[in-house]
Amino acid sequence: MPNKVAFNETYPTIAESQKLYARATGLIPAYTQTLAKGPGQYVRGVAPIYLQRGKGAHVWDVDGNEYIDYQMAIGPLSLGYCYEKVDDAIRAQLSDGITFSLVHPLEVEVAELIREVVPNVEMVRYSKTGCDVTSAAVRLARAYTGREKILCCGYHGWHDWYIAVTDRNKGIPKAVQDLSYTFNYNDIQSVIDGIDENTACVILEPMVFEFPKDNFLQKLREVCDQNGTLLIFDEMWTGFRFALGGAQELFDVRADLMCFSKAVANGMPIGILCGRADVMRLCEKDIFFFTTFGGEALSLAAAKATILELREKNVPAYLAAQGKKLREGYNQIAQELGMDYTACIGHDARTIVTFASKDGSNPLEMKSLVQQEMIKRGVLWGGFHNMSFSHTDADIEHTLAAYREVLPILKKAMDEKNVKGYLKGECVEPVFRKTSNFDTKPAKKKKLELSFEAKV
Repeated sequence: MPNKVAFNETYPTIAESQKLYARATGLIPAYTQTLAKGPGQYVRGVAPIYLQRGKGAHVWDVDGNEYIDYQMAIGPLSLGYCYEKVDDAIRAQLSDGITFSLVHPLEVEVAELIREVVPNVEMVRYSKTGCDVTSAAVRLARAYTGREKILCCGYHGWHDWYIAVTDRNKGIPKAVQDLSYTFNYNDIQSVIDGIDENTACVILEPMVFEFPKDNFLQKLREVCDQNGTLLIFDEMWTGFRFALGGAQELFDVRADLMCFSKAVANGMPIGILCGRADVMRLCEKDIFFFTTFGGEALSLAAAKATILELREKNVPAYLAAQGKKLREGYNQIAQELGMDYTACIGHDARTIVTFASKDGSNPLEMKSLVQQEMIKRGVLWGGFHNMSFSHTDADIEHTLAAYREVLPILKKAMDEKNVKGYLKGECVEPVFRKTSNFDTKPAKKKKLELSFEAKV
């Protein structure tokens, strides 16, 4: 019988997953369309590889094993799998059509709704993915300012201007690489050191797992204003999840352009670019940002239904409340066991479990062991708690009960200095994504005299 959300006696059977994996070998590069979903992020030989269906906050793999899901499709499922109101909206629109030869009314209706709930929105455009709209925002900033240089912090997608600063930058012309630079989060001096008179925009995830400190975002706003540089918020994670109006609402700070995707349509593909009208109007004649599927109506119907539900049910508050139980519960267990090398951190709507090396231990092996044992207990776990409106109290209680069993296993393995020996399969692989310790490249031109103390 397939494993359930329970304290199963054995690790799940994944024979059907392995068959599909074999068929994909040599056919699909890296086996996946999304790096964070790929088999390299899970303990091979133990973890499922292919999921068949989902309902609420639970998923079933192709072998029939059931799990509580804390990945939630790597973020888009703010409400949960097969959420009735959203699916009903999709079905209703499907009966009328998907993509049309002229503009659809939902393009206006959703834009009006976004303007209502997100601060400082004057104009709105759509695309299909997050990296589409971050790249459009960068192009807008360059067109508006007449400048070329980009300062970035966080993860912004696969397009050339961003991937140029990662270790996967093959295929990107050096001329493009030389226009993108990075800075450290919560380090305003690294921004001042990197910004210059050719900086078109500063783009960042306004929060990943570390909260802004010492008015960092407000100082960033002022530095950008003084330098004539646009401030762009990549709100793939903060938008509609940490607060309905995203980071601007949560941290009381203004961005010039904002980019959304993930949580706004509960799994349907949509990217949203919005912000100042004087900048956004350049989309009309000055830059080209048009796509065949930008006005695809199923995704717009899903976005409308999702935003209305998020607002009516105050979903961000629920996500934070449920996530807080997990964060505090995990940390309490770790503290009681004297495990100072692991902790759960972040905004309660989206937390991460961290592992620090101790006595030469490998954090990836530590993560792999916890993942392996959580999967055995019916929890699909990748180190994150991406909360959804469908995560129930029972889900939280089961997860914390699993942690109470699993963390002592990790502690025993650490005490024996033999974490790898406890693994039943291959260790998870690292990813290139970095959220701190960037390779900051200071401006080579004249140092600008910037001051922000007076207003913050």
